[in-house]
Amino acid sequence: MALEQAAHGQATRLGMPTIVGSLQDVLGQRLVAIIAGVSDAKAVSKWARGGRSPHPETDQRLRNAYQIVHLLLERESPETVRAWFVGMNPDLDDQAPAMVLGKDPMGVLQAARTFLAHG
Repeated sequence: MALEQAAHGQATRLGMPTIVGSLQDVLGQRLVAIIAGVSDAKAVSKWARGGRSPHPETDQRLRNAYQIVHLLLERESPETVRAWFVGMNPDLDDQAPAMVLGKDPMGVLQAARTFLAHG
């Protein structure tokens, strides 16, 4: 639980350019755009540079993604985390976590907990 609290604290305190830059490093720009729910992947690089700020709902999606990514990174490689976000997940009705995060962030967090518990 301490790992989750640390990841949550970072996701809450860090600035959006830091969060987006970190997500891009692990997941790549296109996957971050999918998670954010935007069709223009260039928006992601603008957020990372601090040139623009995402809408509040998008901001929350990105913070949720950051928290889950960093929770998974405590035990898994960046490649595994990226694969986890795009793969069909049995805990999410065989949908990819990246596609579900906007609708059900708690479900994705629980799926990440289950993944770590069985790793």
